[in-house]
Amino acid sequence: MATRKTRRMQMLIFGAVLLAAAAGLVSFAFRDTIVFFFSPTELMAEARRPDQLLRVGGLVVADSIQRGQGETVSFDVTDGNGTLTVAFTGVLPDLFREGQGVVAEGYLRNGRFEAVEVLAKHDENYMPKEVADALKEQGHWQDGEPAATGTGGS
Repeated sequence: MATRKTRRMQMLIFGAVLLAAAAGLVSFAFRDTIVFFFSPTELMAEARRPDQLLRVGGLVVADSIQRGQGETVSFDVTDGNGTLTVAFTGVLPDLFREGQGVVAEGYLRNGRFEAVEVLAKHDENYMPKEVADALKEQGHWQDGEPAATGTGGS
């Protein structure tokens, strides 16, 4: 017959194993729903899995928008140091234009970003915080500029 101290230790070990298993299951479940944000420079610095859902943000480069057949469009996004070509098939937001902040969600395949969704700023005083922070880090955004004051809400 086990002593009280032994039973207590067994229960603690069982609880720790159960907690670790639950944490492992939760992290496995969230693996496909977590989307990481990168600037073009960060995204091109490391290899990514072609099936990994990512977000890239920056400014749409002037004279880079090229319309293809139907709703296909490609454009370049920059953070000031790096530039990445984004391909998108679909309807772009009404406020999408050159020189404006944009966030694209999709997959990096063969050095080209294939977007499944493109988000543009919703008014003249908003740029996604992640984009503004990345541009500030690169030295291409000043704190006094009004577009950096957005909160991300609609």
